[in-house]
Amino acid sequence: MTGRKRSLPRSESGEVDGNPVEKLVHCEPTSHVDHLSPYFPKRDSVRLTHSFFNQPCTQLAKAFLGKVLVRKLPDGTELRGRVVETEAYLGGEDKASHSAGGKRTKRNEAMFMAPGTIYVYPIYGIYLCMNVSSQGDGAAVLLRSLEPLSGQKVMRSLRASKRKPGAKSLKDRELCNGPSKLCQALEIQRCFDRRDLATDAEAWLETDPEQETVSEAEVVLAPRIGVDSYGEWATKLLRFYLRGNPCVSVFHRDTERVVHNLSNTN
Repeated sequence: MTGRKRSLPRSESGEVDGNPVEKLVHCEPTSHVDHLSPYFPKRDSVRLTHSFFNQPCTQLAKAFLGKVLVRKLPDGTELRGRVVETEAYLGGEDKASHSAGGKRTKRNEAMFMAPGTIYVYPIYGIYLCMNVSSQGDGAAVLLRSLEPLSGQKVMRSLRASKRKPGAKSLKDRELCNGPSKLCQALEIQRCFDRRDLATDAEAWLETDPEQETVSEAEVVLAPRIGVDSYGEWATKLLRFYLRGNPCVSVFHRDTERVVHNLSNTN
C-alpha cells in the first residue's frame, strides 16, 4: 500500500541494503498488444487500457472493484482474481502516503509516473505490496484483496512456499485476502515495479462480463488499515470493499451497520 502497513522504523520498511526482497531477480517487461481477453468470451470482455487508469485516485480505487487481475506465469499458466478491496492514497496532501509532502524518491518513482504504472514495494523486509498509479502526482491505489477465480491450485502452492512446513492448507478465500498475500499468490515480484499494467504481457486487468459494474450500494467505505499514527488521515474513509465478500481482508462492521440502518430508514 502507499501508506505504511503499520508504523515501522525506517530500517524495517524494506529500504535497508541487503534486504532479501531486493535480491529478487529483476525481469524485463514485455508489451501485450492484444487487448481481448483470452479467458472470458472475446466479444464480451476486454483488457483495460490506459483510459481506465486515467482517473482521480479515489474514483479509480472504486472502479477497480469487480475487475479481474490477471497474472501470466512464465510457463503460460494464467492466475485470475476479482478485485474486492482497495485503498486510495492521494499523493502529497496524504500524510499516510509514501509521497506525503510531494516527496519523490527512487523508491516511490512509480507513484509519479503515468496512470496505470505498477508500484511494488517491500514491508517488514520480506513481503511485497502492489499499487497502481492514478491521476495526480504521487497518487496510487493499493490492491488489498482478490477473490480467486482460476489457478487456485497454483496460488495455494505459491502461498505454501512462503509458509512454515506443515501449515494447514489455505481455503480459497484465504489465498489473496491481504496485500502481501495477493502478491505471493500471484507471484508479483519486485521487478514489476514501474511496469505498465495497461500493456504488460505478464500482468493486466480485465472486465468480467458477469459483473461489469458494481453499484454504490455494494461498496463499503472504511478507514485504511495500518495508518493509525497519521492523525486525521487515519480516519478518512479511503478503503473500499465489496460488501459481504468473504475474501475481504478486514470488515468494518461499524460502517456497515450505519449504512444498513440508514438504508432501512429511507
